[in-house]
Amino acid sequence: MQTRNADQGRRNFLRNSAALPSTLLLLALGDAYGRPGEVSATPACAGEDEPTRQQTAGPFFLPHSPQRASLLEPGIDGTRIVLTGRVYSTQCRAISGALLDFWHADDAGEYDLEGFRLRGHQFADSEGRYRLDTILPGLYPGRTRHIHVTVQPPNGAILTTQLYFPGEQRNAEDSLFDRWLLVAIDKGSERKAARFNFVLALK
Repeated sequence: MQTRNADQGRRNFLRNSAALPSTLLLLALGDAYGRPGEVSATPACAGEDEPTRQQTAGPFFLPHSPQRASLLEPGIDGTRIVLTGRVYSTQCRAISGALLDFWHADDAGEYDLEGFRLRGHQFADSEGRYRLDTILPGLYPGRTRHIHVTVQPPNGAILTTQLYFPGEQRNAEDSLFDRWLLVAIDKGSERKAARFNFVLALK
């Protein structure tokens, strides 16, 4: 009974961690795994965990985006933000080499359909980590602020989803909004920073 309760507690912690600022999340993870302030490359959580939820790709996906970890380039206005996190399996194992493809609207809420501004893909490192330098997406008509992403483990199925931002007025009005896809905002950073860990169900 104690083992089952412990496993459930770990799963609840991971589900709820998206609502924590990343600095608090790091401290909490350190306490949970006995290493204050550190995140283990392979967290010691047992049992299954809920995979990241699927969402529509929307009408503006373009294949063959350039490989790059920064979407910043001359002429792009907006609030800069750094999005970081890791890609895990439902068994809490880091997925090395996972492909992440990001795209989103510019500061004015418009998508580039003729080129690859604010579009790019990258691969998670050996510990499943990724880092994206970009801007805070603008408000597209009828939608709240969001980032599109597909995540694919090596030779695995593609997860298509969207990431959302806490505290946005339009969250309550957007029919696609899902609170389980909220990023965690680090309010203590000099540069606006967000964090989200993807969990994939591997077959």
